[in-house]
Amino acid sequence: MEWALSRWWMACLSKEYGKQALYRWDCYQWRWVIVVSNPEARGGKGSLVALVKVVKAQDIINTLKLIPENLRSMVKEVTMDLSNSMNLIVRCCFPKANRTIDRFHVQKLACDALQEMRIAHRWDAIQEEADAMEEARHCGKEYSLVTFANGDTRKQLLARSRYLLFKSSEKWTESQKQRASILFQLYPDIKEAYSLTHSLRMIFNKNRTKNESRLSLAKWYDKVDSSGFKSFNVIASTLYEHYDEVLNFFNNRSTNAFAESFNAKIKHFRAQLRGVLILSSFSLGW
Repeated sequence: MEWALSRWWMACLSKEYGKQALYRWDCYQWRWVIVVSNPEARGGKGSLVALVKVVKAQDIINTLKLIPENLRSMVKEVTMDLSNSMNLIVRCCFPKANRTIDRFHVQKLACDALQEMRIAHRWDAIQEEADAMEEARHCGKEYSLVTFANGDTRKQLLARSRYLLFKSSEKWTESQKQRASILFQLYPDIKEAYSLTHSLRMIFNKNRTKNESRLSLAKWYDKVDSSGFKSFNVIASTLYEHYDEVLNFFNNRSTNAFAESFNAKIKHFRAQLRGVLILSSFSLGW
């Protein structure tokens, strides 16, 4: 079966729908499109299900409904990001499918909250250093930077700690371990926020059953609430709003990894051809 709709840029090429679909927003030729892919095709023929120009959610729903209902009803699971419009599209177009929030989007919110705290402290350190330099200048004294055991100034310590906060402590290098020790000693709130971020990662890595994960996420939510960190309010409200969709990850441990990989293939295909003008040709080969 094949549809080629120039208005909506949609091509449905898969002769058989898989039980899982992956959604991703992306930008091609300066226009946002939604890519629907089938991971069961493993990157081969039938991987690309639909390519739809992004306008309004209702327009995308109307376009995807051009696919026969019996094929759409075969989809058992859809993994997606945290977009509310995406959630609406999936509920309308694939009503029998379980909606699963990609775990890495959830973890990214926690990492962003942690980095927000680090950046706030860094701005404070920059301001303190500028004030100290100004005061020394007015007093006619030479300003000398204060350094820690690893040679970092306070400003450098906060700047160079960015990447170690993304990693588990067992993956730190010796220099990162030393820097983290100084950082956590100076900023206990960053240490606590790092612990929260790492414990969320471990919930997704180690928990195997949905019921076990439900309890672990509830305890983690309570820790976030008791911490009082404003930067974690976004992820706390996200978990509250999408609790069931996040927990659906533990059914099959499905992620958007295939969608990311398949998107890289599309971009490589475009790069080889210096762009694609005729989207019906763009769809050939899948």
